[in-house]
Amino acid sequence: MENSKYPKFTFTWLGGLTLVAGLFVGTMAVSLLGTFWKVAFRENLELKDWFFMVANSVGFLTAIAFFDFFIVRRTTQRKLNFNLSSVNFYTYLLIFPMMAGMMFITEFITSLIPTTGPFFGDFYEYFTQLMNQLTDDPVMMIIMTVIMAPVFEEIIFRGIIQKGLMNKGVEPWKAILYASIIFGLVHGNPWQFISAVMLGCVLGLVYYKTKSLLIPMLLHGFNNLSLSLLVLYGKEESFGKVFKVSEWLILAVGIVLFSLFYYLFMKKYKVHYSEI
Repeated sequence: MENSKYPKFTFTWLGGLTLVAGLFVGTMAVSLLGTFWKVAFRENLELKDWFFMVANSVGFLTAIAFFDFFIVRRTTQRKLNFNLSSVNFYTYLLIFPMMAGMMFITEFITSLIPTTGPFFGDFYEYFTQLMNQLTDDPVMMIIMTVIMAPVFEEIIFRGIIQKGLMNKGVEPWKAILYASIIFGLVHGNPWQFISAVMLGCVLGLVYYKTKSLLIPMLLHGFNNLSLSLLVLYGKEESFGKVFKVSEWLILAVGIVLFSLFYYLFMKKYKVHYSEI
């Protein structure tokens, strides 16, 4: 990334603590606002459909702002910004089917994780209740999952963590894997952990190859939109259950799609993108 107009910051444990501190400050600020509003106006903002969206947004924004002011600007004398340029049309024809293939593969693997039993049963019920709260307002669900989550999460996990690790000298495949594992862990449940890690690796790979953060944002939005439509209209977060086909068929289609388009994207497609 020589002669890049983007800051060449690194990501270390200090950067991780800075992100966590920013998230904590933002979340606490929203919580205090909610408490003040309840006392002053006798209205519980936490019951509003939009409150959770605002709380998430503020938390992510303060985390990013903290990293910008306390890490990036102090070490590079530049403000945090990213390459958000588009790519040529042929690239899109390769990466979206590749992403879809991995979505099918992760669905099969996730289906193998138990949803009943002394531990998984209670955990899955709690997780399901959280997901059901999001579907109460379809508009808010789409805004949060398809627009806000891809933007904020890709900035943090690919734009800050993965890129910062690579700038530090970590091998690209390791940086992609580390960022994806952290991405999976923050989802806080075993079902989303698997899919977040595997899909995160695809997002990280695409970011590494295209050098544009816009592209993983679009792919992330595509994944979340697909799952949101399944939940809203099919009442299930599974292609197999909605379309009444075997998970083994979903796996087979996923392997074919991912393998073919991964090969075309990595081996046959020789366009070199630069972050300048």
